[in-house]
This record gives sequence, structure tokens and C-alpha cells, in this order.
Amino acid sequence: MKAKLQVLEQDITTYARDGVEYICITDIARYKSPDRTGVIIGNWLRNRNTIEFLGIWEQLNNPDFKVIEFDDFKKQAGL
Repeated sequence: MKAKLQVLEQDITTYARDGVEYICITDIARYKSPDRTGVIIGNWLRNRNTIEFLGIWEQLNNPDFKVIEFDDFKKQAGL
């Protein structure tokens, strides 16, 4: 069973791996707009700052991260 956080009366699923706890962004987007969850997440992922953050996070935490392939995504972000 996954743990849940209560934030503004909304359940947010958490997941722990190797002592690090992660939160479910789908649950957060669902709180903002239950009928448009995918659109909300898509808007977050179009933001250049979000893409750059994800790239840095992956470089720090994913030894198999493909930096060169990621550059294409980064170049298109925010256009």
C-alpha cells in the first residue's frame, strides 16, 4: 500500500525508493482540474524551466540518462 499525504483535503500518493520519497504529480494536477489532468501536466512539461529542472534531476539521479537525446527536448521547450 502506498502512503498518502493530505494537502488541502486532497490525497496525494507518495512513493519511497532507496530512502527517497516522491509525490504523485498526477494527484496534484487532478486537484487543480479533475477533468483536465492531462492538459495540466502537459502545460507543466511545456515550460522551459520545468524541462531544464528535469534534465538536471536526471543527470544527478539517473546513471543511464541520455543527455544528447534530451537536448532535442530542451531545444523545443517553451516554443
